Amino acid sequence: MEDSDKTEVVLLACGSFNPITNMHLRLFELAKDYFHETGKYKVIKGIISPVGDAYKKKGLISANHRVTMAKLATKNSDWVEVDDWESSQSEWLETLKVLRHHHEKLLSPDAANSLQNAIPLTKPGRKRKQEPNRHDPVKKKNQSPDIKSVPQVKLLCGSDMLESFGIPNLWKLEDITEIVKNYGLVCISRAGSSVQKFIYESDTLWRHKNNIHLVEEWITNDISSTKIRRALQRGQSIRYLVPDVVQAYIEKNNLYSPESEDRNAGVVLAPLQKHASDSKN
Repeated sequence: MEDSDKTEVVLLACGSFNPITNMHLRLFELAKDYFHETGKYKVIKGIISPVGDAYKKKGLISANHRVTMAKLATKNSDWVEVDDWESSQSEWLETLKVLRHHHEKLLSPDAANSLQNAIPLTKPGRKRKQEPNRHDPVKKKNQSPDIKSVPQVKLLCGSDMLESFGIPNLWKLEDITEIVKNYGLVCISRAGSSVQKFIYESDTLWRHKNNIHLVEEWITNDISSTKIRRALQRGQSIRYLVPDVVQAYIEKNNLYSPESEDRNAGVVLAPLQKHASDSKN
């Protein structure tokens, strides 16, 4: 199948990234390999969207630090970037609203052209041969709109996020429905995990199971932000668990101490506050 016939996909990962780890970056590579191996899709962009401070998660350090570390970690990537729109909001935003935001950005007049410029050439040596055709995207822009030409935004997550759909008041059912129906999920799960069972036991997820892409992680990796913060508090090395530039930034700014881990202690998580109050009204 020619690239022009493939469905273009943008992968969006939302989360705390507290701090960003090599595993977070690995999720994008696993998902990209999966889609490209189907022969039906072409991943053109990856977006990391750190949650804002208003999420109120225990131990969540300033969004400014988390965004900076994520940008340092992706500095050498030619397709994964960091977007600070979500983290800059004064109030906590549902994941669905973040998906809608990025979908609307792709619908904007300049989106096709900017994405075209962002896609790296597969063979750098052919760059000069392709330059005479660089006016092609402009020609396409003036053609009548084609729904198929708009890339699909899919939520990239681990199995823990998918299974969090079952936690009372953490997600709104209508949000889950719209996410899996209109956008789709790409869930990276370990071999032998219970994700398929969880989907089977959820009427909503089962109804839209064809829009949930399960990607098995055969090279197991148990890195997590929580474990990294614990190691830092105990004075243990985190080298090779996070990019070197992230480790250097953490050390320079003296991040992740027992005091930072107590931040938001006793505070109810923003979605639990919001959805619990909504259910009472």
